[in-house]
Amino acid sequence: MAGTETDRQTPKVAPVQLGPITVPVPVMLSPMAGVTNWPFRLLCREYGPDGLYVGEMVTARALVARNPKAFRLCRFAPQEKVRSLQLYGVDPQIMEQATRMVVDAGWADHIDMNFGCPVPKVTRHGGGSALPWKTDLFAELVHRVVAVCSPAGIPVTAKIRVGIDHRHETFLEAAHIAQEEGCAAVTLHARTTAEYYGGHADWDRIAQLVQAVDIPVFGNGDIWTAEDALDMFAQTGCAGVAIGRGCQGRPWLFADIAAALAGSPERQEPTLGQVGAIMARHARLLVEFYDGDERMAVHDMRKHVAWYLKGFAVGGQVRRDFMACESLEEMDRCIANLDQDMPYPRAVAGKPRGRVRYAKKVRLPYGWLDSRTTTHQERETLFGNDPMDASY
Repeated sequence: MAGTETDRQTPKVAPVQLGPITVPVPVMLSPMAGVTNWPFRLLCREYGPDGLYVGEMVTARALVARNPKAFRLCRFAPQEKVRSLQLYGVDPQIMEQATRMVVDAGWADHIDMNFGCPVPKVTRHGGGSALPWKTDLFAELVHRVVAVCSPAGIPVTAKIRVGIDHRHETFLEAAHIAQEEGCAAVTLHARTTAEYYGGHADWDRIAQLVQAVDIPVFGNGDIWTAEDALDMFAQTGCAGVAIGRGCQGRPWLFADIAAALAGSPERQEPTLGQVGAIMARHARLLVEFYDGDERMAVHDMRKHVAWYLKGFAVGGQVRRDFMACESLEEMDRCIANLDQDMPYPRAVAGKPRGRVRYAKKVRLPYGWLDSRTTTHQERETLFGNDPMDASY
């Protein structure tokens, strides 16, 4: 299952301290909605170094409303030594209540705050990567969450973007506010909201942020291979790297990064049969995640199957057969019919995965850019119409 890469300079990487938590190898699985639930986290963790594996975004309003799906997303596997949970919200009071629930229930050891989501249904209501533009709201959200977590010894971090667009950049100010309000670290996705997931992440912005703040900076954006991770460390001086779309359908990317950081040229290149075995295990873990509901688990696997099979010459009919599966038995039959010896398609290893949509119009609340602070009316509108409501 392993291949080799040419020698490359290995950067010196030190453990990162997040409050009482030591991250021995500062490699993070970046939270991704619909992807980084505990089954996928467990797969990545088993391959990867002793890093930080963050759960998918949990919306504060849904948690406060005791939505069962939100509760499901707060679950962790017994093997997860550090339980990292990401919270999203716009209303400081609701975020504080949700954080209090998490802390009082002992659900997490680390909380990350989502200020990086560029999805229009979030930004058009002032959430995600649009929110740091309003410095008062950003500061209040961070302050309230840290105030709840600090007495419990739970470190808080923030995920941000460069800004709304290049005329409205927020990352430097946001990181300073996060630092002043007690965040233990910040992760920068080196794109603007307008750039969405297209083009190339601007790693120079990560380097700029490293020089601007005293807390650790995790760099995020366009890490498709272990060599990309080494390059980001070397080019930016970041304390850690955050892996997002690059590991979709490739949890073994974390093994590659661990090897690269150890100075080893060994790389994982699974055959199609080996990938099929990973898919089968992933599906069974999802059945457990969905409390025994095979149909729901197999439906959830559909997006993962597309990522796992990317680059393999399996043909359209095979892909359609997988998409039609309704049970583990049907999925197992599809996996058994794969060419077990087909080699790993190295040509696609460094290619983008997942969302690759290019720049798009940013959706914001009316008059959002007129001021860096929120008016009373804006707050009433925002808090009454949280973009991610109590449903899932």
